[in-house]
This record gives sequence, structure tokens and C-alpha cells, in this order.
Amino acid sequence: MKQSAELIALQDRLGYTFSKPDLLRQAITHSSMSSPSRSDNQRLEFLGDRVLGLVMAQALLEEDTSATEGVLAPRFNALVRKETCADVARQIDLGAALKLGRSEQLSGGRRKLALLGDAMEAVLAAVYLDGGFDAAQALILRLWGTRVSSVEDDAKDAKTSLQEWAQARGLKPPRYEQKSRSGPDHAPVFTIEAQLDNGASAEATAGSKRQAEQAAARALLDQLNG
Repeated sequence: MKQSAELIALQDRLGYTFSKPDLLRQAITHSSMSSPSRSDNQRLEFLGDRVLGLVMAQALLEEDTSATEGVLAPRFNALVRKETCADVARQIDLGAALKLGRSEQLSGGRRKLALLGDAMEAVLAAVYLDGGFDAAQALILRLWGTRVSSVEDDAKDAKTSLQEWAQARGLKPPRYEQKSRSGPDHAPVFTIEAQLDNGASAEATAGSKRQAEQAAARALLDQLNG
């Protein structure tokens, strides 16, 4: 099958050329576009999460040879969490290439944290299946870049950090308000707003309340510290 210009452009942004481009097509196909003749990216997402975890665990061990498991664990979580995967997806404009159903397109699916994070993991799995572990490892380390060496700054739980920020300034703890819920019961999407007494607020969207609260807290911290 001839590759579309969009698929070729995405490979340019990835810095990786597929010998089996159908793997990449599957990786960018959301479940809202699946059909008997078109597979979605959910199975690839499952695999990509594990590939990413192995690469990051090894990278962290090599980055800090004296760190204990208790120190490494939060760093690892910061590097593989859905928010980080979504950040990397935005970095390569993965959202522009996603194959989404009409409802997801109309609800801003190309910008949703959960969809971007899942698709990024699926792309990593596609590279692994296409080129092997070495190819996937090289891609991950290049795309994640300095995040590995600077992860200590991101390792702390965002909600905890925001609460500490508020307490240090004599403010009440942050509030988290659910602004909307969409999607089917098996794949809900939550939009949460983090709010402070000083009027500052930020919203984020994710596939669970916990993820959306963490993403909203991080977005608000970025706003406060920006």
C-alpha cells in the first residue's frame, strides 16, 4: 500500500523510517476509527508501555549508578507517566496524524492528554516490532532527551507539589473540580480544573480522574512558575 504524505511526514518527525508502515498506521488509529478491516492502537499501546518501561529503567540505572530503588521509583514514574508521553507526542505533533472518529475529532481528541499518551506508546511499540529493541531504545532516548537527566525536578507528585506551593504562601489546599466527562463507560475522558484561593486555575483532560487531577496540578504549577 502506498504511503500517504502524512505518514511520510510523521516518520520524518520521528526520525525513523518503517519497513512495515502498516504498523505505524495501526499505531495512530484510535478505537473510534477501528473496523473489521482497520485495527486500532490499543494492543500496541499495551506493548509500548512495557517497551518504554524497560528502556527507562535501564537509562535511570546508567544515569545514576548509586541511586537506591526508593530514589529511582519516582523518577521512573515521572518518565513513563501518561503526561510525559503526551508531552513527547506534542513535541513531534503526533496529534495531527491521529486517525480519529468524528466524535473524537469534534471533542478535541487531537489535543487530549490520554489519546496523545496512548498513541505515543503505540508508536513506540510499532517501532519495536518493526526494527527491534535497539531501534525502539534509540528512538525513546532521543525523543525523551534531557528528561532522563533532569527527571529529579519532575519526580515529585504534582498534586503534592502544588499543595506545598499553596501552603508556603498561606493559601488553602488546592481544589479539584470535575468540569466534564465524556466518552463511553469503558473509555471515559475527564476534564478537571485545579483551583487556588488566589484565583489561579488550570484545566487538564485525561482518561481517569487521578490522571486529570495530576495533569491539572502540573499545568497550574507550570503557570505559577512560568
